[in-house]
Amino acid sequence: MQHSLKPALAALSLLLPLASSAGGKGAVPPPPVAAKKPVVDTYHGVKVEDPYQWLEKGDDPEVRKWVEGQMAHTRAVLDKLPSRGAIRARLTALLSHESPAHSVDSWRGGVLFALKFQPPRPQPLLVVLTSEDPSSARVLLDPAELDPSGRTTLDFYVPSLDGKKVAVSLSKDGTESGDVTVYDVATGKPLSGEVVPRVNGGTAGGGLTWNADGTGFFYTRYPRGEERPPEDRDFYQQVYFHKLGTPTEKDTYELGRDAPRIANYQLQTSEDGAYVLALLGNGDGGEYALHLRGPQGTWTRVSRFEDKLVAASFGRDGALYVLSRKDAPRGKVLRIPLATPSLDKATVVIPEGQASIESFRPTATRLYVKEQLGGPNQLRMVGLDGKELGVVPTAPVSSVGSVVPLSGDDVLLSSTSYTEPFTVYRYAAKDGKLAKTSLGRTSPLDTRNVQVERVLCSSKDGTQVPLNLLHARGTKLDGNNPTLLTGYGGFNIAVSPGFSVLDLAFIEQGGVVAIANLRGGSEFGEAWHANGSLTKKQNVFDDFHACAKLLVEKKWTKPERLAIEGGSNGGLLMGAALTQHPELYRTVLAHVGIYDMLRVELTPNGQFNTTEYGSVKDPEQFQTLYGYSPLHHVKDGVKYPSVLFTSGENDPRVDPFHSRKMVARLQAATGSRRPVLLRTNNLGHGIGTPLAEEIEESVDVFAFLFNELGMKYRPVSGKVAVPASK
Repeated sequence: MQHSLKPALAALSLLLPLASSAGGKGAVPPPPVAAKKPVVDTYHGVKVEDPYQWLEKGDDPEVRKWVEGQMAHTRAVLDKLPSRGAIRARLTALLSHESPAHSVDSWRGGVLFALKFQPPRPQPLLVVLTSEDPSSARVLLDPAELDPSGRTTLDFYVPSLDGKKVAVSLSKDGTESGDVTVYDVATGKPLSGEVVPRVNGGTAGGGLTWNADGTGFFYTRYPRGEERPPEDRDFYQQVYFHKLGTPTEKDTYELGRDAPRIANYQLQTSEDGAYVLALLGNGDGGEYALHLRGPQGTWTRVSRFEDKLVAASFGRDGALYVLSRKDAPRGKVLRIPLATPSLDKATVVIPEGQASIESFRPTATRLYVKEQLGGPNQLRMVGLDGKELGVVPTAPVSSVGSVVPLSGDDVLLSSTSYTEPFTVYRYAAKDGKLAKTSLGRTSPLDTRNVQVERVLCSSKDGTQVPLNLLHARGTKLDGNNPTLLTGYGGFNIAVSPGFSVLDLAFIEQGGVVAIANLRGGSEFGEAWHANGSLTKKQNVFDDFHACAKLLVEKKWTKPERLAIEGGSNGGLLMGAALTQHPELYRTVLAHVGIYDMLRVELTPNGQFNTTEYGSVKDPEQFQTLYGYSPLHHVKDGVKYPSVLFTSGENDPRVDPFHSRKMVARLQAATGSRRPVLLRTNNLGHGIGTPLAEEIEESVDVFAFLFNELGMKYRPVSGKVAVPASK
């Protein structure tokens, strides 16, 4: 998901439709008109016309010609917008801010492993550190050295238990289709011949975990060669074992032949290497089954999907700790002895409480429990005996990222907020002190004048929905503030506080940023998620509408100055918002979104999404999907907002045909003169986008947004404090 962007009162001319206000040098070529080719699909007796189905064939010459024409039109419009040079200079300075960030993931063999984000380098570096001093970092792998174009991405990495080797998945061009290479940590060199193909993918993801002595690893394996027909090669993920020094063709099967087509696995090894955990996911809807491999090499099924164990981690006390949502939608933590790994031997360590348990990490004598408070996080500590040990003193309205166990009960943890950048702390369990390390980032902006407020909106059914408001101190409630509202609402993913220089650049120009915590996420546990998924998905759109209405009713803004933005599942949200309430928004920024809910499951990753969205094969779910599918609710002659659609031609998660079809339909239907633009690139869903491309897309988005909201960009430079509104 992305956020962004700006304001100040503007001249009336800037409020004119973009195509006319761009003006200037040369004519803007019109967008090509998409031909209507009648196709009728029938679902449970309901006939549905689909005149743009031909746009689904991305490699068809006619489709390519149409896309090229759209891009020519889009580029001509965007390139003529005012202040692009000043916007580019500012965003380049902010996004290329050279303060590094070290995202520490694990501590193995006495060293820390981390991804080092070091703008202006296009991709993060894999480094090892001998201490919490950044100067101790040594680069193990720089993807840009392998690929100077910056288009090779590090999907994931896993160190061996002794920290002497690290397995790395690398993919190209945003495809997320990753092969694993093993590197020697001492030399930074790859081990000869140790490349395992098709471990990571854009459908089921991927991962691996090492055996006890580092001589091999268990990994997720997609079908290879002719093992399955082409249409099945992004499915049927299984677990295999690879022994170093042997051909990958001789890797041995471990688990998964009886798993669903949309299986995905998370793997983990106990600290002594004796046990391996495999958490099997059934698509993307939050159903999991737990399998355990014991010292004898046999697998035991600990839980089924209906048992609602959703996460697990090995303790250091001979036990497996699991997060259960069975009769506990906000979560409870159970302890299962490894010697007798069955649910009937489980005991409750942490009962369900008021906060929702998001995750936990065991240390020597305690559990660090990350809890959701409706968006913000807190990190609670509980002894392995269930005794309450207090809360780690993180900042209010902030989020906790990774928690990395060190020796004893000490941990490293990352945290961020809307006004504080990514920071890494060391928490010393003995004295209860939280000490800031130098592994985080500094801010390129002075945020002392940014105010953060949390308010509640009443949704259509009375549900209270949190809304976070970010603005300069002293902002007047006069109904005239350019405002950007964002949301997500799906897949049990919480929208937690995060530091966004793009949001701050918008506030810097006088804007208000509003971030909604919608149903469908994990902000208040599984009930909150369930009430925004499957046949209850409309609740998400009603929640978002309530937030938009509150912004207008409380005079933060007005429809003419209200923009909305979302990506992926949040792109679906944008499509539903603009078709259900077009009168409420001035402009829409829709990134890599899903818009045809009747055809989404025909794509590989769309089939994984059926456990979240539902399937047209089920009559009730079909009615729900058809009831809100954005593409099918565009109406001729309606005065729609301006829209900028962005997509990636290599996107493995959301097929770009969604954006193509939605653009074609809106351009043909809209009764307003406001632009409907398609901006596409030859990358993916956004994962691993090179920094230079991120900057260019942000410039286009900002220029479009500022022009549509009637904002005259005020050039700034340096670490400028966000000014108080006048």
